[in-house]
Amino acid sequence: MKMEIISIFIVKGFKMNYKYYAKSNPIETIKTRIKSPASIMEKLERKGFELSVQSIKDNLDDVAGIRVICSFVDDIYKVADMLTNQDDIKILSKKDYIRNPKKNGYRSLHLVVEIPIFLSNEKKPMRVEVQIRTIAMDFWASLEHEIHYKKFSNSNVEAVKQLTECADVIYETDMKMLKIRKNLLDEED
Repeated sequence: MKMEIISIFIVKGFKMNYKYYAKSNPIETIKTRIKSPASIMEKLERKGFELSVQSIKDNLDDVAGIRVICSFVDDIYKVADMLTNQDDIKILSKKDYIRNPKKNGYRSLHLVVEIPIFLSNEKKPMRVEVQIRTIAMDFWASLEHEIHYKKFSNSNVEAVKQLTECADVIYETDMKMLKIRKNLLDEED
């Protein structure tokens, strides 16, 4: 709920501070998820951590996750800045897989943030993983996960190579779309 409220303020801030956003929303969609108990236990076991509530609090940053899908690459960084400039959100870590993609071509901006959650009788900090990416990056990541992780092992070198090539083409397309938008905005001036 807190993240949905934040997204409303981000959009209003964009519309006030950036000419382009007076007519559009930089956020296409916001997806949220809570890891299932089975997935939490599997991850703790895989990483060699104790299976306890305290271990979850101490060792997992992604029990709650939010994925913000933007239209353009520069929107990602603007959304991240506006989100992290909120006075009640604390950045714990940042991984920029857009400027430094993973070996397989994966691109996204990952933030682990701490936000306050309000319970019936108290306020507690909660860590949340926020992934911010473009529509194209999300398309690739979704299909790569379906194809690679569910169908192939990492030893399938040709599949990994082809997926990486697709990621590169998709990123080039993202950059072309950004350039087209910038050129159109320059024409309006």
